[in-house]
Amino acid sequence: MGKMEHKDGGTAIPVRRMDFVFDESIPTWWFDGDVVKTLVMAAQSCTFPEGERFFIRAVRAWQDGVKDPLLRQQIRGFIGQEAHHGNEHTALNAFMQGRGLPTGKVEAFVKRGLGLRDRMLSPERRLAMTCALEHFTAMLAEMLLEHPEFLKGMDERVFALWLWHAVEESEHKAVAFDVFKDQVDSEWIRRSQMVVTTLEFSLFSMLHFIRLYRASGEKLGTRGVLRRLAYFRPWLRRLRPRYLAYYRRDFHPDEVDSRALREAALKRLAQLLDRPTLAA
Repeated sequence: MGKMEHKDGGTAIPVRRMDFVFDESIPTWWFDGDVVKTLVMAAQSCTFPEGERFFIRAVRAWQDGVKDPLLRQQIRGFIGQEAHHGNEHTALNAFMQGRGLPTGKVEAFVKRGLGLRDRMLSPERRLAMTCALEHFTAMLAEMLLEHPEFLKGMDERVFALWLWHAVEESEHKAVAFDVFKDQVDSEWIRRSQMVVTTLEFSLFSMLHFIRLYRASGEKLGTRGVLRRLAYFRPWLRRLRPRYLAYYRRDFHPDEVDSRALREAALKRLAQLLDRPTLAA
């Protein structure tokens, strides 16, 4: 089955080396000075190093069977981008570990969990799980690109990491999906795995946040934490239509054209980091 044509996508995927530095002048609560906002994002960051490696393994398992030259090129770009995402989030997680948060333990938990899925799930299911999680990251990334005010108050040095990551998640949002359609093309596997992955993603996101919060030393109380978590509720509601779109038989990630959003974000990133070539 050939690669589907849509407005977004259809081009080579660039690999950018960033080498972000998180020095001691960055506050521990780098998202608006708020422990809850920061740790919600930090909990996600803890999943990325091993999560990206899982995605790479899942896609690479099918790489040799792909004949379309553009998709093969995009797979290489996907692997390169995901590898760099893992490296940069490892640096952020190490920074948080240095501030007394057990990010290393969360990363180790994620590694064990994904190792279990490597052993228990079929290659088809692992690829479908990757497609599902790539849909989550693409939804969140493109919400951030469209509404950067979502991260209002975040330290610019950390904001740059999330902005770059969002751009690249949007750039490669269809790669795992296209590999799945090309090599597996089972609607039952694709959609049923999204149901399972949604439940697991929601559960473990909550557990990782709780683990980090308990180690933070902050004492907001349950009501205080819930009040601050409410910040995310309207943003998550925005994602519901795009989440449900995944269950359509004719769904494709590139049906949402985000090229202009990525271009604007790269211009902002170039200014933040004083790297004009990022916007070239």
